[in-house]
Amino acid sequence: MHAYANPTRFLALARPLTLWSFGLGLLLVIGGSIYGLAYAPADRLMGDSVRILYIHVPTVWLAMGGWSAIAISSIVQLAWRHPLAAVAARAVAVPGALFTALGLLTGSIWARPTWGTWWVWDGRVTSVLVLFFLYLAYIALANASSEKGGVSRVTAIFGIVGAINIPIINRSVIWWNSLHQPASITVSGSSIDSAFLWPLMVNVVGFSLLFGAIILMRMRMILAQTKVEARLKRMAAE
Repeated sequence: MHAYANPTRFLALARPLTLWSFGLGLLLVIGGSIYGLAYAPADRLMGDSVRILYIHVPTVWLAMGGWSAIAISSIVQLAWRHPLAAVAARAVAVPGALFTALGLLTGSIWARPTWGTWWVWDGRVTSVLVLFFLYLAYIALANASSEKGGVSRVTAIFGIVGAINIPIINRSVIWWNSLHQPASITVSGSSIDSAFLWPLMVNVVGFSLLFGAIILMRMRMILAQTKVEARLKRMAAE
């Protein structure tokens, strides 16, 4: 891990990875979405409204995965002082907030024909909304206390503490009487028919690759901004 602590070495790897991740992710999302929206069968109970599944599930999955990445990066920053860990955490925050907002929006669209309303204060829905506000608070803290393109110790601690909400989101449908359906995919298997499962998995992988590409692009941008700021400071001191 420390082998890529050097920004130059990291950038040499990040540039081709960004291109390949974005290209492959885009192809998978286009293919999975076309099949899921146009060719996959309608659900017996929910009809065509089930097709929002192919967008909703990947976005919520990455909303939780994004904050998990922030928490892990924050731990690495505090424990090992890895110079790129804080940059990675900051890079995840904005796309994480965006995917959380998309998850809430698509969930609301799906809820209207399924539950008969756009919004309910359900345990799962409410905990995801809390996650969105956590992202906004993290972005504000990161922007207010940035240190050489990264984030401060206070922001890193907030990223770790905020991870408490991840298991709450995951277990909310079990802990509370919830309108939201229980998890359909677990470590023991899947209750989703293969006609729906395969395009869903293709989209999950595709969106994950796009998410990774966006993070790499943002890390490269933050490092470039830091380099420019350092150069301007040296010029001003001369």
